[in-house]
Amino acid sequence: MHDDYFSLTRVRLRQYRSIAAADVELSGLVFLVGPNGAGKSNFLDALRLVSESLRTSLADALDARGGLAEVRRKSTGHPSRFGVELEFRGPGFEGAYGFQVAGARGGGFRVVREECGIRFGGTGKSAGKEPGTAAGFRVDDGQLTSATERGLPAADPRRLLLADAAKLKAFRPVYEGLAGIGVLNLDPQAMRRPAAPDAGRSLQRDGANIAGVLHRMGRSAAGREDKIRVESYLRQMVPGVRGAARRTQGGRETVEFTQDVPGAKNPWRFTAQSVSDGTLRALGVLVGLFSAPGDRYSTVAIEEPETALHPTASGPLLAALRDASLRRQVIATSHSADLLESEDIDPAELRAVRCTDGQTVIGALDDPGMYTLRAQLALPGQLLRTDQLLPRPVSAELEAESR
Repeated sequence: MHDDYFSLTRVRLRQYRSIAAADVELSGLVFLVGPNGAGKSNFLDALRLVSESLRTSLADALDARGGLAEVRRKSTGHPSRFGVELEFRGPGFEGAYGFQVAGARGGGFRVVREECGIRFGGTGKSAGKEPGTAAGFRVDDGQLTSATERGLPAADPRRLLLADAAKLKAFRPVYEGLAGIGVLNLDPQAMRRPAAPDAGRSLQRDGANIAGVLHRMGRSAAGREDKIRVESYLRQMVPGVRGAARRTQGGRETVEFTQDVPGAKNPWRFTAQSVSDGTLRALGVLVGLFSAPGDRYSTVAIEEPETALHPTASGPLLAALRDASLRRQVIATSHSADLLESEDIDPAELRAVRCTDGQTVIGALDDPGMYTLRAQLALPGQLLRTDQLLPRPVSAELEAESR
């Protein structure tokens, strides 16, 4: 990976949607595999909740999901709160951040705990801090109970303090890394609609502003290199397509593709309204992988990147996912045996997801599955076809926390 990346190394969830308890270690490239409805999207939604809560507000993020009652897990135990804890690393620092949210009297919610701890390392200063030093804070029931830095604003039980703490240098890199997490669930219909001009800083979840992102990529030397990479993979995934760029008309913007047509001397041009779902999704996946929202790459997660693509596109798609993971963390949900039918996939990159009796379990592969892949007795795609990609049994400690 490049030195300027931010990545998550561990995710702990408690009582979040279908997930009673999860403790998942992450690498640079991760595939979440499991049947429909197993809880893969719920895992990614927890990451999206963190990002949206920091970029907008926790209230807005919860409202967009129907409120706290639709986020905390529904079970016979009637849990009153949910929790998210993330461990991370970045250029010159590592640490952890987490919070718990509970219901409040009269409805609504309150942040009952929020904690951030950062350790600085390396040979030079990071965020203005010397190597070997640390920074952090803790909030309990709306009160700031500990802090290493002066100037932290007052805590608010309806806001995450990290959003305001980002004004201080020590916490800015963590805020940028977590707020910069992108979770994509691309919608070809949204990508087809001509949109109002957009700054294109980051690709929206459904890909609706892809024209603006493409235009922004072409405005810098680094962005142009990334756009060349996008178009190279696009040609491999969708034969005949040469490239894609923003087109403006009547104060709106859309994507225009250039494509080879038999008998034509020069490539023809087609707007997004005239191309297939697979072509649009292929472009959206690649733009999501290779566009950077700022000066630093953060984690990108993509829901089923293989959807609507021809099976022959699986090879180039996997190559693009791995290429992108050299510069940023990539998480992909999938139940495509074609995508996973490769010797290039390390078993350690797979996280199996299952749902039993309404409870999601997420983890590394169980011992039989790991042995089969390590011994090269089968490929991941073959085990997926025979329903043998299963998570390790839940530990007693995690089982107790799920109650």
